[in-house]
Amino acid sequence: MSKNEKPVLKKVKSILVSQPEPQNEKSPYFNLSKKLKVKVDFRPFIHVEGASVKEVRRQKIDLSEYNSIIFTSRTAIDHYFRIAEEMRYNIPNTHRYFCTSEAIAKYLQKYIVYRKRRILFGDGTIKGLEEIIKKHPDGKFLLPSSDKLKPELPELLNKLKINWKSGMFFRTVISDLSDLADVYYDVLVFFSPSGIESLFHNFPDFKQNDTRIAVFGNNTYRAAIERGLRVDIKAPSKEAPSMTMALEKYIKEANKRK
Repeated sequence: MSKNEKPVLKKVKSILVSQPEPQNEKSPYFNLSKKLKVKVDFRPFIHVEGASVKEVRRQKIDLSEYNSIIFTSRTAIDHYFRIAEEMRYNIPNTHRYFCTSEAIAKYLQKYIVYRKRRILFGDGTIKGLEEIIKKHPDGKFLLPSSDKLKPELPELLNKLKINWKSGMFFRTVISDLSDLADVYYDVLVFFSPSGIESLFHNFPDFKQNDTRIAVFGNNTYRAAIERGLRVDIKAPSKEAPSMTMALEKYIKEANKRK
């Protein structure tokens, strides 16, 4: 399909979000469902599996050699501390943690006493992470990551000329969606290229037809286009910085049409 193919504007009654169901009752998805009277279901198209201690050691990673840890997600935090526990490694209080955002930094409180550790965080961007590392470039850095590490971060760390190493502490695995083979949704919502990959892995003969595809982020958008999908809803944008806002904008316009 053409990258320039026009979105389909058609009434929406049901949405499938390719993520786990939110635990917070105040999730904007629940508000969207109630407000616009549409069915919203959740199903992870991918899931995370932790690497074993043996797999981490096979990467020649000794946790005791690294005193500066870079975290780009809560998942990375969970699996770093899991591996440390399984290795029976007592993490020193002197470690410094570099987080891409304040939300990720605050999540460290699950494992450490926040005020006693050296925790630095950026504004959620690669540029923000660069700024905090520039201020504290000394030490040996470890980047716990998944098996699908985006190239932007390694490129940045190499540019900064710091002593660093990445380690695969968890992997992204395609979920089995075979029970959805005969289930139809008006809108499918994706947040990563892996989600798009999972769709075609589970349903190699998938035909979009009138199914609307909603994507979050440029990487997900490119993955959808490369697979020949027509993207009908895209976020973030100035008008709709979140996926729920983009969905609401589309549904209001589509559902008022007869």
